[in-house]
Amino acid sequence: MADGGVAGLVLAAGAGRRMGGPKALLRLSPTGPSLVESTVTHLHDAGVADVHVVVGSAAPNVRARAERVGGLVVEAEDWDEGMGASLRRGLDVLATTDARAAILMLVDLPDVGHAVHERMLTCVDGQLEGALVRAAYDGRAGHPVLLGRDHWARVRQHAVGDHGARTYFDLHPPVLVECGDLATGRDIDRPHDV
Repeated sequence: MADGGVAGLVLAAGAGRRMGGPKALLRLSPTGPSLVESTVTHLHDAGVADVHVVVGSAAPNVRARAERVGGLVVEAEDWDEGMGASLRRGLDVLATTDARAAILMLVDLPDVGHAVHERMLTCVDGQLEGALVRAAYDGRAGHPVLLGRDHWARVRQHAVGDHGARTYFDLHPPVLVECGDLATGRDIDRPHDV
């Protein structure tokens, strides 16, 4: 892989009930890209060649936008279970690749751009497979997460409901990499957040 064995994994399957529709399709300006397009593009700009996008709600529309910018789309049929289902599906797909680590990103973090991804990709000394590194913003843990292949199976076991990797991180705290000088790391959940 051109990026040193790191694949992108974007979780973009949610219905965005509090937002009034899937956040992956949200545009921050009338003519701008959707959040899923921006997220995939930021990862590509950081040198991540293969960016896998997990879709669910509004799958055909999210798929079209992700593929438009080179995303590799996989559908989580049980997406409505919560983030855990999307993460499990994404890790299952990555397990069939040669990726040594994944840079895990959520679709609803509009100010997290390629500079944050680049910092995450360059922060690991040693084996990528064992990496467990999480971006922090003013000391508060956030996304993306650089997740080495050695952790995938155990993260998958803990990914239930809407918890994603949270339970695993409680048991195995990631190394935090401060990125507050590059972004806020704030997500958007409701229309007034935009």
